[in-house]
Amino acid sequence: MTSPWIIVAGGFHQKGGMDKANLALAEYLLEQETPVHLIAHSVEPYLLNHPLVKVHLVSRPANSFLLGEFALAARANSLVRKIVRERPDARVVVNGGNCIFPGINWAHYVHHAWSGSRHGRLLYKAKDAISETWAKHSERAAFRKASLVIANSERTAREIVEYFGVDRSRVHVVYLGSDPEWGLVSAQERTAARRALQFDGTRPVAAFVGGLGYDHRKGFDVLFRAWQKLCARPDWDVDLVVAGSGPAMPAWRAAIAESGLSERIRLLGFSEKVKDLLAAVDVLVSPVRYEAYGLNVQEAICRGIPALVSASAGVAERYESSLTPMLLPDSEDVDDLVQRLLEWRLRKEEWHTRFQSLSRRLRARTWRDTAIDFVALVEEEFAAGPRNVTALAGNPAS
Repeated sequence: MTSPWIIVAGGFHQKGGMDKANLALAEYLLEQETPVHLIAHSVEPYLLNHPLVKVHLVSRPANSFLLGEFALAARANSLVRKIVRERPDARVVVNGGNCIFPGINWAHYVHHAWSGSRHGRLLYKAKDAISETWAKHSERAAFRKASLVIANSERTAREIVEYFGVDRSRVHVVYLGSDPEWGLVSAQERTAARRALQFDGTRPVAAFVGGLGYDHRKGFDVLFRAWQKLCARPDWDVDLVVAGSGPAMPAWRAAIAESGLSERIRLLGFSEKVKDLLAAVDVLVSPVRYEAYGLNVQEAICRGIPALVSASAGVAERYESSLTPMLLPDSEDVDDLVQRLLEWRLRKEEWHTRFQSLSRRLRARTWRDTAIDFVALVEEEFAAGPRNVTALAGNPAS
């Protein structure tokens, strides 16, 4: 009898990096005719009726993401132990601190590695403080209890060892994959995308893809200050488009208008058409303060678009030495960002060419490859004789 898998994740769909990764894992297991239990807030509709899938949906109380985290953790902790008591051979995969269980932990983010300053209304500050405290407590317990941790980058792996004292031999790195549909942009696709977005046919466009939160983790505040300096120059002809939403978006809209840059910075809000957006732009800029990986950067490069990103981001590990000038050594340094953008603009076509080698390498690794590597590590762990998860499952406090 094939051992079932239990995967605990926020979602199994195409709307976010972690969700894409967990969906890819589930799809590969189903391809191998492996039964799976999915414990999540949402899944792709076709999974609901798949004969090998048992979906356990967990609602978000009051449609709150914070309350949803608590609900998912509580439901998952109960369900996982119940299923494992019935099937002691089950492979249990949790994501970070969303379930504390001595199985496999897929690490996409380390909350201990980032504590942003809190801005905005008192309600947002309070929610952020509660969320951060809970997330740090949960991930500490989850990573320490995991028999195997699979990280999305070497950076994430190092932080799990550093912050939680996990033995490095228990931590492995599996890089994220790519979707074959997110390939190089054709001339026809670029023309159609720019027309749909109503971009000027001659002006270059830079993109920022990320949330606009009050913690400034994604670094839009740095990019905004850099854009103010750049647009004060008569020779700067590049416009900026921003795909992403968040509680700070109204404040940013007002700041852009007040600075007189409404014609140079365009806020799109949340978009499910990032693939089309990348077809229309010339460079992605991501001055993140913390990024465990950076799937938005990888997706841009897969489309053949150069990406300027903080050197501390996990995805920067994939950059070749010739691309080092496109890595920001200090995400707080506005003047350095300005200078690197000017240098990119001066040699725009050259940078496009120089990124093609990395683009080919990233496109060659698919989401299926990620799932294959993940499953291989898990099965190797079980073959070596993992800890007795049956006994632990019966004792939530163990």
